[in-house]
Amino acid sequence: MFVCEKVMCDRVYRERMKYHMLKKFSVKNYKNFKDEICIDFCDIAGYQFSTDCISDGMISKMLIYGRNATGKTNLGRALTDIIYILYSGLWRINKGTFLNADSTEETSVFIYTFQFDGHEMIYRYTRLANRDLGDEELVIDGKIIYQCDFRCRRYNFDNLYYVDAETVNIERYMQSNMFDEADAEETTKYRLPFFKWLISNAALKSDSLLLRLSDYIEEMVMITVSQGIMRRPRQIYDGFFESLEDLNAMADFEEFLNVMGIECKLALKKLPDDQRELYFAHDRLIPFFENASSGTLALVEIYRRIVMAGRGASLLYLDEFDAFYHYEMAENMICFFKKKYPKCQVIMTTHNTNLMSNKLMRPDCLFILSTEGKLTALCHATQRELREGHNLEKMYISGEFEKYE
Repeated sequence: MFVCEKVMCDRVYRERMKYHMLKKFSVKNYKNFKDEICIDFCDIAGYQFSTDCISDGMISKMLIYGRNATGKTNLGRALTDIIYILYSGLWRINKGTFLNADSTEETSVFIYTFQFDGHEMIYRYTRLANRDLGDEELVIDGKIIYQCDFRCRRYNFDNLYYVDAETVNIERYMQSNMFDEADAEETTKYRLPFFKWLISNAALKSDSLLLRLSDYIEEMVMITVSQGIMRRPRQIYDGFFESLEDLNAMADFEEFLNVMGIECKLALKKLPDDQRELYFAHDRLIPFFENASSGTLALVEIYRRIVMAGRGASLLYLDEFDAFYHYEMAENMICFFKKKYPKCQVIMTTHNTNLMSNKLMRPDCLFILSTEGKLTALCHATQRELREGHNLEKMYISGEFEKYE
């Protein structure tokens, strides 16, 4: 049994995450997405096969196809942008154009709709060209909890009582955000999201919707597999190596690799300088990172950041997830996530048409991202009524869905 499986079976964790999912996401005027692009996890077609791609009536496992440079990576960055808004102040360090180059609009718009135990929570914000916040809004069950228009300095905090946060010190928050745009350009100042302020300064109950939302957002992860590969251990892997000193953890890691099709035995040694080194265990030890294949290293990155992390992720965006995998290993990876993380929303981008199969996925969980920035499920990309017996890969290669590419 995987270590992660033991943790995922913890009763408290299962109850907290039981009905916590992202229902819908949209972004507009961000990088190559001039017009609004939307992912609607509730748009399911009711297929009676590959039901393990669906959880609580929403899509939990999704594959996105698209030609090169259609924006698959940018879509993942947009989807996980909320993490940087709420948990990092280093918004200006990211290089490159933020707003769409062909748009005259001054802000990009991000809208997240969450479903938490029967409650609908909508978190909306806009960002300027310098990546600072333009405005921010939180709506729960149709009620506006607060609104902050930072550019016009208009605020509405009338309904904080709805989340038991009416006693939070608003004046202190306002003082921390009082600076001119010109000052912000010359310093490292940035607008502090009111949501972040609430989480840090309000005396919220342990079962607060705000805390649950914060937990979900903090556990959203994006991994671009091709960029996460390393050929030599670095400082970031010290904690990973230390964890592997536990024999159960090492056995779990070996089992993970074996399940993925990498037959191997591993050993961890402590060097004279107290550094740790991972090896393939043969008659003589072979340094792991210097000799592992690109596919194996990609698996290590996913294991380190998702499985070894303990609880996994609430939402996982795996960009180019099978860039270094044989198609059978890619299938193993999808099956792994469906079995071990049934409620985790996993979005994977790929060019591998072998995965376009009703045995593994289903037409409402397979999407095409077009060069115009439109995301379309296969079930909506043809006049046919797609059924379990259809060969989706053959249809795709023959040009059945070409109109939506």
